[in-house]
Amino acid sequence: MTPSPDCDRRKRLVLLAVLWVLLFVFSIKVSAGWAARSLSLLAESLHSLIHLSSLFLSLVAPFAFTQVAGRPVCGHGKRESAIVLTLVTLLGFFGLSLIGLSISQLHALEQGIAEPFGIRTSLLLGQFLGILIAISVGVTLLLRYQAKQLGSRALLHFHAVYCLREAGLTVLVLIGLAGVSQGYRWIDPLLAIVLVGFAAMNLWRTLSRQLPMLIQQTAIAPESIVEMVRQVSGVTHCYQIQSRGIVGRYVMVEMRLVVHPEFSSQSYEIAEQVEGALRERYGPVQAVIRIDRDPPISETPFGSVSSAEFGRRL
Repeated sequence: MTPSPDCDRRKRLVLLAVLWVLLFVFSIKVSAGWAARSLSLLAESLHSLIHLSSLFLSLVAPFAFTQVAGRPVCGHGKRESAIVLTLVTLLGFFGLSLIGLSISQLHALEQGIAEPFGIRTSLLLGQFLGILIAISVGVTLLLRYQAKQLGSRALLHFHAVYCLREAGLTVLVLIGLAGVSQGYRWIDPLLAIVLVGFAAMNLWRTLSRQLPMLIQQTAIAPESIVEMVRQVSGVTHCYQIQSRGIVGRYVMVEMRLVVHPEFSSQSYEIAEQVEGALRERYGPVQAVIRIDRDPPISETPFGSVSSAEFGRRL
């Protein structure tokens, strides 16, 4: 649990810094791939675009509010869904275009005719790719360090792993370009087809992770949460419950608790117990728990006299 809002602020700053670094890496890959006419490098840049989109959605989730029962609930809304649909359309178009060019390239090489997209390798291109690999590894180490410092499984198990995977794919492209420089020109279009296939699988995994945040329907019945939360010692009332996502994949839960005065000094421990109970029953959960230290005047956002907020993203 991270009761201080500084922790979430640091997470957003880390993700924002990584977003800008990866945007720079993506622009270099596209520019270098187009200048060298390397289909494999252009195909590998699709992976960077997918990761950039996932980072962007992770950043805007806390600021994208939708109204549910007259109250704001954070998560992705229609604009974010439109961005995802646009991304899928663009990736599909560019991916199919790269596959078409790769097939034409292989056919031209087989027939011994002029290549429609002849690749130009150089030592400078290899040096650029080496720098990009070093940057990706450095970003991976930064994310792992910050993940341990902030206790964020999302940073550790998704974005850091994705950066490391990107570095590995760039190494694969570098090896392929080395083979092209030795005369094996068929490696580049063949590798491009393979990388486009990998990009499709990565896109599906990314959408599976972000999909729960695109769902606006109530994920868990409030009555079930009330019944479970009231079994925690010290809780006298639970209200203003909102949930969205897919149970078993990822669920966002917001609620307000009223704690008995005798347990007011144990508010943090009670929040931990409630979050643990939610995770045990419903799987991955992001819980935002506001604990009222006095009984609520009414069940409205302004109905509590004093409250403390606890939240964690898993």
